[in-house]
Amino acid sequence: MTRREEIIKVAKTLFREQGYKSVSMRDLAKAMDLKAASLYNHISSKEEILAEIVLGVAYFFTKEMELVKSLKADSKTLLEAVINHHIELTLNNPEAIAIVNNDWIHLESSHFEEFLELRNAYEQDLRDMISRGIEAGEIMPNNTEVMLFSMLSTLRTLHSWYRRRSGIDGEALKNDITEILLNGIVAKPLKKIYQP
Repeated sequence: MTRREEIIKVAKTLFREQGYKSVSMRDLAKAMDLKAASLYNHISSKEEILAEIVLGVAYFFTKEMELVKSLKADSKTLLEAVINHHIELTLNNPEAIAIVNNDWIHLESSHFEEFLELRNAYEQDLRDMISRGIEAGEIMPNNTEVMLFSMLSTLRTLHSWYRRRSGIDGEALKNDITEILLNGIVAKPLKKIYQP
């Protein structure tokens, strides 16, 4: 591991624990038992670290989405793949996921715009996947935006929820979340009782 990689690894932990805004370069240097000035031999600024973490995750998601889109499969299979990619990254790199979700707003101009462009494109791909599934009769004809929100809010906050739970197997978690997001929690369809 290079010194730069080591700095980013330690920064991920500090950013997740304390939040990006609360961590100074001095804090980072102290955590690494270095002088603050020596960090600048490897990193030009704290924002550079943030950008590398956030954009790294955003490009990973973009690459994974391209792989999923290239599959010749039904909508449910494609959505399963997207959900599994989210969960795997959360389990393998929870600090980075937490930083993306909590601290992306602190990116500066060009990095901020780059991240938004990647995130918006990813969300549009997922929206299109859901819409195609509805059109093909593979997905219930509920509101696409509500389905998108439900999926993304669950997946984006998983890092926080999972952190406080021990003993939950990663594969079981993947299976359960995928099942719940795609098939719901009711054993069989309920009849609507109230009809306005």
